[in-house]
Amino acid sequence: MATPAKCARPSGGSPLAASCPVLRVTRTPLPLPDPGHVTCFSPLAAGPSSGESDGDAVAGFLRWCAEVGLELSPKVEVTRQGTVARYGMIARESVQPGELLFAVPRNALLSPHTCSISGLLERERGALQSLSGWVPLLLGLLHELQAPASPWSPYFALWPELGRLEHPMFWPEEERLRLLKGTGIPEAVEKDLVNIRREYYSIALPFMEAHSDLFSPTVRSLELYHQLAALVMAYSFQEPLDDDDDDDDEEKEPNSPLMVPAADILNHIANHNANLEYSTDCLRMVATQPIPKGHEIFNTYGKMANWQLLHMYGFAEPYPDNTEDTADIQMVTVRDAALQGAKDEAKRLLLHERWDFLCKLEMVGEEGAFVIGCEEVLTEEELVTTLKVLCMPAEEFREYKDQAERGEEEREEDSLTIANIPNLQLSWRQLLRDSVLLTLQTYTTDLKTDQDLLNKEVYAKLSWREQQALQVRYGQKIILHRLLELTS
Repeated sequence: MATPAKCARPSGGSPLAASCPVLRVTRTPLPLPDPGHVTCFSPLAAGPSSGESDGDAVAGFLRWCAEVGLELSPKVEVTRQGTVARYGMIARESVQPGELLFAVPRNALLSPHTCSISGLLERERGALQSLSGWVPLLLGLLHELQAPASPWSPYFALWPELGRLEHPMFWPEEERLRLLKGTGIPEAVEKDLVNIRREYYSIALPFMEAHSDLFSPTVRSLELYHQLAALVMAYSFQEPLDDDDDDDDEEKEPNSPLMVPAADILNHIANHNANLEYSTDCLRMVATQPIPKGHEIFNTYGKMANWQLLHMYGFAEPYPDNTEDTADIQMVTVRDAALQGAKDEAKRLLLHERWDFLCKLEMVGEEGAFVIGCEEVLTEEELVTTLKVLCMPAEEFREYKDQAERGEEEREEDSLTIANIPNLQLSWRQLLRDSVLLTLQTYTTDLKTDQDLLNKEVYAKLSWREQQALQVRYGQKIILHRLLELTS
């Protein structure tokens, strides 16, 4: 999901979604699932093998690191003790900003180019192209996971069990809708499921069947492919594109995702204390803040809202820790709010004309959203232009549209920050307020209900999924209710 250099803010949705580009950020291990809500499917269970303790798995992984040249600082320790979720990394000694925590050589990165069927994947590259760009990596992982003597086995031992991932795509549909309606996650999950199924049956399965000597029947399973796609969604990295070649006029394709041992052990928080750096020879994890002895080392995978964290990683940060949290107002919701005020057919037709004009300007789209952060409007230009066009007098709109069609429109000078929303024109504030009210109606609970659930004793009785969904809903509603206050 993007990395420090890849810290571009996602526009929403998943890298698997057909409507979105492949956008990867540095990952975080998933929290331990609630056993009462998980059904296991694990023909190739990752994690410590039967009879192997966590200590043995870590020891095996550290031996493997030494063999492949993955250098860990003596100041850090891989452990499950004292971490927020599963395996993590703890500072054995105090660490200062700029200190190297570990370095991963290129040969230790697991990708379509380093797996044992890399030659075949390269020869068949044309047949393996897909919207997500993940198929070659997934096939490489499927092949390595089934191989008893895979050189990557000590690395796989620290993975979570494939049947126990807590992405919402594995929740029952009823539960997903009940807990997450209005958050944007159910819609994103449905796109993921459609695209995973399409890629599996149209690309991955035919490839495995054509090379049945390399893929046992146990790995030719849509359910397993789902599990592995979710793991790649949560654990993989995508290297930033090289922007040095200015002479290349062709649009560059995103780099394929990589599995980065050691780096994918680190958990995530918004206020992270480590950062991944890329170089020709290796990937380096470097401290960005002082890390006291005994404290956990946290990576980041970009500026992501809680709904994106839960959708792609299976967890959310508790309110108010995620300073990058956002709330979306669907663009069509603003259109619907404007239509509510249209008293006759002529006004409705004019509003539709204005909407079509905004679509041509590429300011709005049927599946787009205006993104409101805790401190800023992330889609500032789009929202300002939409409010202006939908609210301006009819004659002014005609002139504005004519100028745009002649290519004479001037660059918008208006700006929109959270702080200056009360200074907007009354008609703009009213339209924004109506849009917020319509957005709040899409949730199954109101703010007061969610506040009551955050009571310490009540919260402790909720399941893991209920807790994570609550954190997503509550953070979004806080932002939306603040907008209500500012537009009143």
